Amino acid sequence: MRLTVATNFEPDFIEGIKGYPVCELFGKLPVDPLGGGRASYMLSPLPKRALAAHVREAHRHGIRFNYLLNAACLDNREWTRRGQREIRRLLDWLAEVGVDGVTVSLPYLLELVKRCYPQFQVTVGVFAGVDHVQKARIWEELGADCITLESLSVNRRFPLLASLRKAVKCDLMLLVNTNCLQSCPFSQAHMVALSHASQAGHPSRGFLLDYCLLRCTRMKLADPVNYIRSDWIRPEDLPHYEDLGYERFKLAERNAPTEVMVRRVKAYSERRYDGNLLDLVQGWGFRSGPEHSEHVERGLFWRLRTFLRPWTANPLRLMRIRRLAEAQGMLGPLRRAPPVVIDNRALDGFLDYFFGVNCHERDCEECRYCHRVAERAVRIDPSFREEVLRLSDEVLEDLRSGTMWSCGGERRP
Repeated sequence: MRLTVATNFEPDFIEGIKGYPVCELFGKLPVDPLGGGRASYMLSPLPKRALAAHVREAHRHGIRFNYLLNAACLDNREWTRRGQREIRRLLDWLAEVGVDGVTVSLPYLLELVKRCYPQFQVTVGVFAGVDHVQKARIWEELGADCITLESLSVNRRFPLLASLRKAVKCDLMLLVNTNCLQSCPFSQAHMVALSHASQAGHPSRGFLLDYCLLRCTRMKLADPVNYIRSDWIRPEDLPHYEDLGYERFKLAERNAPTEVMVRRVKAYSERRYDGNLLDLVQGWGFRSGPEHSEHVERGLFWRLRTFLRPWTANPLRLMRIRRLAEAQGMLGPLRRAPPVVIDNRALDGFLDYFFGVNCHERDCEECRYCHRVAERAVRIDPSFREEVLRLSDEVLEDLRSGTMWSCGGERRP
């Protein structure tokens, strides 16, 4: 087993994960010319010198560092002189501070890095959407050292996973602990939106009203089966993938406190977790328990600076988003107990069903296997569910009607 793990750059992070099979950390500055897979407001400010020090500390423990250049769209800046200068300055600095590799999602960036910075190992990110044998082969021919497979459509398709592993010689990595909707219709739009929300000099200046996340969260609460038909892989199920030749697994989330990430590394290293599966796969929210993070708390001012934009959006309407974040535990005091629980022990044997089934060829509403699993494994606090659904509907209506930007409301003929 080799784990590639998201780092939050906290001083105690590397100390917490040492002793586990972590071969690589990944992360990036919250803002840079290329952007990446998280909006800037989701992360705390990070000086360049702090990132460089973190790279040195990782090396001291025999761990590589991978810098994310994984934006799904560069706004065509890469085809301009100014854009090229910005890209090269960033890559020059990464080489100077000793970064071992980079993650990209655009073929041109892969070729540029391999041609001009051969010392970097290059990983293809999940935003590249590699879910087909021919895609994997083309990326390998372009020079990829490792390919992260597109978890939304690959993680439960075992014949495809076997074919992909046989087709290429480069490393293949599986993203195991996200809970995106399987074959999510919002994924492409979400990738592009997040990419632009962390690009220096972009006209949005990091401002993002995350419609895709709002929709996804609402769908899960409205119908708990969506928690089950997601793309996560349980720690207990890793042996199924190892039997196919997979040994490299990627763990998110970059904005989670050290205690949370250490718990995740431990669970996947030991291939077992007794408790709420959302402890391992949930993005940082629904907070409960003793975890505290100065890194996360410092980010509140960063978020306020991002969202207090009276000339961009209606401040009164934006307050609804804050209330929604508080209701979900993303802001404010810790909860006594998590409002959503997926009993991991109730999922023992869950994956066996998919060895003989291709979900891409089935109507989920006719199959209803995941529905039955959700009935026994998922518990949601009714008052939490009611409140978050109500607040979500208010925010989504503001976005649909245009009142979020004081544009009037529904136009009638």
